[in-house]
Amino acid sequence: METKTSKVSIVGAGAVGATLAYAGLMRGFARTVALYDVNTAKVEAEALDLAQGIQFMHEATVLGSDDVNVCADSDVVVITAGAKQQPGQSRLDLAGATISLMDKILPPLLEVSPNAVYILVTNPVDVVTYAAIKKSGMSPRQMFGSGTVLDSSRLRHEVARMCKVAVSNVHAYIAGEHGDSEVPLWSSASIGGVPLLDWRDAAGEKVLTPELCHQIHLDVARSAYKIIEGKGATNYAIGVTGARIVEAVLGDQNRVLPVSTLIDYPGVGEVCMSLPAVVGRPGVKHRVDVPLDPNEAAALEASARSVREVAEKFGVA
Repeated sequence: METKTSKVSIVGAGAVGATLAYAGLMRGFARTVALYDVNTAKVEAEALDLAQGIQFMHEATVLGSDDVNVCADSDVVVITAGAKQQPGQSRLDLAGATISLMDKILPPLLEVSPNAVYILVTNPVDVVTYAAIKKSGMSPRQMFGSGTVLDSSRLRHEVARMCKVAVSNVHAYIAGEHGDSEVPLWSSASIGGVPLLDWRDAAGEKVLTPELCHQIHLDVARSAYKIIEGKGATNYAIGVTGARIVEAVLGDQNRVLPVSTLIDYPGVGEVCMSLPAVVGRPGVKHRVDVPLDPNEAAALEASARSVREVAEKFGVA
């Protein structure tokens, strides 16, 4: 009997796509990793560079091509291709160019890999994911965005640093838009079972004051702009984030991740935005209803309206 092995295809061999491939290969997320990009020299060079390090990674085959057939029969397709965010430019400013790109790349991908789970890792991820679902007719379970998984990682990093604990002991989510209107869910956050806002230091003093929470939120929301200004692109954290989402799918891990999914938001209408959801082999299995305080609920509705307005502006809502 032929043994079925896993295949992940990454569309876009730029900084994010190549780093995601590297992170995934280091973690051993698939036996075949295919890179697809219209820049022939670039995609072939990235694939060769990755393949020549396989001795020191998990065993895998690395492919690279400008032919969409390199993505055939994939289990997961990760789309990182999109317009590059410039210093000072918001993610929503990128919407038009990236939505137009989806019109070109999705039909041939769906033809060669109709049964794959599709993960969008390109900005503005919420609007682009909504457009991709509507244009392709794919099930929202099977096609979703990376959402605020990265933002939540950034939040947990800052909280862990302030509270002097391991990041793995911090449980906190950012929801809503992956962008300026994102919402930190402070009321449900915790460290080692202790509500986050009740966490005390060795002297018995509460660590996270309202002022500090506000500053952490600002730092998280602005971090991408700071990184882009300093080095031109974000790639390491989003690369490993994307790889981690792929692992949750291929391993049917039932991980709770704040991915961008299609919802009918009360009073707003259909929109793609991030809420915690259980992610496994079919894709998004179901959303998780996280308790919200009144301020969080209001901010989340405002975030949904912001994303919806942009989708309407570009004619995809």
